[in-house]
Amino acid sequence: MTLTEKAYKNLEFLTSGEARTIRMLCEYEEPQRRFAQQGVRDTVVIFGSARVKSVTESKVALEQAQAELTAFKSSGSSHADGLAHLETAVKLATRATRIARYYDETRELASRLTQWSMNRKRPYLVCSGGGPGIMEAANRGAADVPGGRSVALGISLPFEEKVNRFATPELAFEFHYFFMRKYWFAYLAKAMVIMPGGFGTLDEMGEILTLRQTGKIKKRLPMVLYGNEYWDEVLNLDAMVDWGTISERDLLLMHRSDSVDDAFQFLTSAIEANEENA
Repeated sequence: MTLTEKAYKNLEFLTSGEARTIRMLCEYEEPQRRFAQQGVRDTVVIFGSARVKSVTESKVALEQAQAELTAFKSSGSSHADGLAHLETAVKLATRATRIARYYDETRELASRLTQWSMNRKRPYLVCSGGGPGIMEAANRGAADVPGGRSVALGISLPFEEKVNRFATPELAFEFHYFFMRKYWFAYLAKAMVIMPGGFGTLDEMGEILTLRQTGKIKKRLPMVLYGNEYWDEVLNLDAMVDWGTISERDLLLMHRSDSVDDAFQFLTSAIEANEENA
């Protein structure tokens, strides 16, 4: 740089600690500008695990792992570490097939929501976190519909690829700050679906529930907690009521669902009712 270079062209300054607030503002203003240019005002957000594969992909991986284990045993090798590694691979592949249904069901739900939205004057675009797994399935389902568009609010992580290829390029973002990403999830959302997921999904769900519970989110925001088998094991909200840490009415903040038909019917009916009551 030269001493006379304008500050807003000084990359060393813009990436410094002193310019952090400027970078935060960029992650507010640039998405806002792009959403306005693309005519995006409303989204249906779908949260879920980045680790879930489709049913087909999971079955292929399991068959391959089982074949490798069988071949190893047939070879007569006595290499204990090799056997343990292959047995672990089969175990992990088997586990992956258990949760794979949620990839396919996310894709179907996103496709149906996109088709429904395209037949309305007011579009509601499917929005994901932009990564693989459930997020990919959401964007992929929207892309399955000719002309379907979807939003991807990606986050830069060292162990994750860039935004998945199924998101609409003009609506694919890569955030640095988690809190700015979550702002855009919440601000545009007119409905949400929480598919099975890990810490990130729990964090996103917990923040939205807190904002609704405390009245910081005042708009009507229908939420679906999808996948009874998973969530019944992972999340015991009734225990929180019993212990007095949440109220019984807080359980009504989410609709429990275990089928695409039920989730689709609940979401579309709730959104249409909210339009009528606006």
